[in-house]
Amino acid sequence: MSAARRILVAAAVLFGSVALVAGRAGAAPTVGPDRIVLQTTAGDVVLELYPGVAPKTVAHVLALARAGAFDGMDFFRVVPGFVEQLDVTERTTPLPAAAPSLAAQTVPLEVDPTLHHVRGVLSMARSSHPDSAGSQFFICHGDAKFLDRQYTAFGQLIKGDDVLERIATVPTSGSEKSTPVSRVALESVTIVAAS
Repeated sequence: MSAARRILVAAAVLFGSVALVAGRAGAAPTVGPDRIVLQTTAGDVVLELYPGVAPKTVAHVLALARAGAFDGMDFFRVVPGFVEQLDVTERTTPLPAAAPSLAAQTVPLEVDPTLHHVRGVLSMARSSHPDSAGSQFFICHGDAKFLDRQYTAFGQLIKGDDVLERIATVPTSGSEKSTPVSRVALESVTIVAAS
């Protein structure tokens, strides 16, 4: 990351929104009333959500979080410069009772042509069908604008870029060299009010 970009990111974090620096070609999206805090084994990450851009996705993710579906998940795919991905089925603890039916639900593709997949953007993963996003999401570790208009971007990292970097540097293996050798877990998710 260039020195100028580091300064811009640091200033944006201090003033509360990385989205003003990265991810948006036009005016910043309206930030929803809820933020989510990901407590990971690498540290905490705070994400703001954009219900004006992706109302169904944000509602679905908040429902999954309230049901405890994300607690105990593993980062099963870590590709430096690209994504850090989670899935409710990739976990070492059982799903809470209410979570399986929510996790099985899908949400349609919701896109805003001015919101781009850049470092820190929160987006839904899916199968080859555009309306198949359900219980997998990722945080962009680098620019991935080729995902624009194909995947639902619905939030932005506003605190914890150092954690994003720590996760990106874990040793990996597997055919894609993206499976962490040691477990990197999402221990819990907390919904907090945006300040």
